[in-house]
Formats: sequence, structure tokens, C-alpha cells
Amino acid sequence: MQYDKKAKELRAEVLKMLYACQSGHPGGSLSCMEMLMALYYEVMKHDPKNPQDPDRDRLVLSKGHGCPALYAILADFGYFPKTDLADLRQIGSHLQGHPDCTKTPGIDMNTGSLGQGASLGMGLALAAKYGKKAYQVYTILGDGECQEGLVWEAAMAAAHYKLDNLTFMLDYNGLQIDGSNDEVMSLGNIGKKFDAFGFECFDVDGHDIAAIVEALKAPVSGKPKFICCHTVKGKGVSFMENESGWHGSPMNKEQFEKALSEQEV
Repeated sequence: MQYDKKAKELRAEVLKMLYACQSGHPGGSLSCMEMLMALYYEVMKHDPKNPQDPDRDRLVLSKGHGCPALYAILADFGYFPKTDLADLRQIGSHLQGHPDCTKTPGIDMNTGSLGQGASLGMGLALAAKYGKKAYQVYTILGDGECQEGLVWEAAMAAAHYKLDNLTFMLDYNGLQIDGSNDEVMSLGNIGKKFDAFGFECFDVDGHDIAAIVEALKAPVSGKPKFICCHTVKGKGVSFMENESGWHGSPMNKEQFEKALSEQEV
């Protein structure tokens, strides 16, 4: 598969969704695209024909506002028709503004309130250990989200219970709704912090699928895994890149057309 081409196709779907509903979160949806692609196209065990397979790997999109990227990928695999994407955030649609596992095939966990996904992922991994199940659990966190204390309680528990079936992936784009992480509340050296909490830590380019896959597949024993994915908020759209104002702003017609034109191969 030509991943550069596929990433542009998926980003185009995200832009169409967000323009149609005139709401949502373009910046963070675009920044985590390759992270999700690495999981779904290369690493995770999943089956669109059997979304509730008890042996499937699980994904918790803790930064739930990035769900348009996930929806685009699920539709690409056939979990639901691509035509459904046009109904994002509409009344009666199964595609909510944050993931809902009771409505959308392929969604493993409801998320929205930031910080909770870390604990939910830890709980799923712990359940797998107790149930002697082989599935892996992947949790995608936002960097602004890591200012939540709940993330660190989950990290402490994950290391204590030696959850080597759990991977935290950080969408580290350096920006959040109110500005840069450093301005709002600096995360310091986030890799050293997770290392101190007992994680096996990796540092990668979050838009390099091969590098992400290599880190995801790296063997660990007795430790949860943390992958710091360095990304660009608004990746792929020139006027959105590295701009915190595009955290949750709608596009006008001119902006949409320019953004979409930049996805052409």
C-alpha cells in the first residue's frame, strides 16, 4: 500500500466530514492519522466482518475529539458505509463527536472526557491478563490531556500490574485548545516521566508509519509500553499546521477548498 497516498485520501475524508457539519476538531484529527494507520493497517488484529470478536486487539482513542480520523479508517475497512461519514455530528447519526461503542461498529470504548481513556485502556489490559487473553490494548493520548492527573494514576497502576499487553501512544503535537503545552502547563520531558513510572519508552516521528510500526512491534516483558509520537497539529493542511486556533474551528468554503486541494495526489 502507498501510505502517503492513503494518508491524503483519509485526510480528505476528515476535511469533508468537518466541513459538512461545521464543527469538530481538525487539528488533532489530522495529527494522529499516521498513528491510527500504523495500528489498523499494520499491527492490530481486527476484523470488520466481526467487530465484536472477543480475541480482537482493542483501541481506546482517549483523545476522543480526534475521532474523524478513526471514522475515516473504519469506513475504509468497511466497518460501515463510507456514505455515513457525511452524517458526522448530525442528530440520529451513529458517528458522534466523540466515539460511542454502543452506536458505531469498530469502536471499542466510549471516550470524551480527557484523561479517562488511560484508565479505560489499563482496565481492558488488566482484564485480558486476568482472563488469560492474548489481545493487545492500545490507547492514544493527547499531550494536553497528559496534564490530567488521571493519566498518571493509570500509568502507575499499569506498571504495578506489569501490563506488557498495554501501549500508550502520545500524539505529541505541542499544542492544545488554549495555546502551546508549555504556555498552559509544561509536560517537561514526558518520556523520562513515563520511564520513571515504569514504562518501556520509545520516541518516534509520528508521521513515519514504518517507525511507529517498529516501536509498536518492539518486544517488551513485564512493562507497559509508551511511544511518544512527535506530530504536527493540522498535519497536511498548510494553513492549519502548528496553529492552535485550528483545534476546534470550522472551515469556510475557501479554506475547505484549499485544504482539500492539498490532499490531491
